[in-house]
Amino acid sequence: MPRIQGVDIPNDKPAYISLTYLYGIGRHTAIQICEQLDLDPRVKAGEIGEEGISQINNLLDKSYTIEGALRRQVAGDIARLREIGCYRGIRHRRGLPVRGQRTQTNARTRKGGKKTVAGKKGVKDMRH
Repeated sequence: MPRIQGVDIPNDKPAYISLTYLYGIGRHTAIQICEQLDLDPRVKAGEIGEEGISQINNLLDKSYTIEGALRRQVAGDIARLREIGCYRGIRHRRGLPVRGQRTQTNARTRKGGKKTVAGKKGVKDMRH
């Protein structure tokens, strides 16, 4: 398995798909990287070779923010929003959707599992 920026990428997948295993690189960026380095995006990642891997590492160091640095940047941005107390920061602090989605129904990914509230009609009927 080739190792790029501390991440093992799969051998058996095309190069542009394997590059998406790095945090901060999607398909479009992966294809751009392959074009910049004159690599065939469809060649298997295991067939790239040491020279190609070093070229990819050098390009990523120079031109892109990925992995740990990107995670720190995103965490810092969220911390800043929380500190200044803006609407988005308050939503992050409370664990609610940040970008205007509805919360009366859905939003279970952000809010977590359902919390049953006593006193509703279904709960009273179950006691008898």
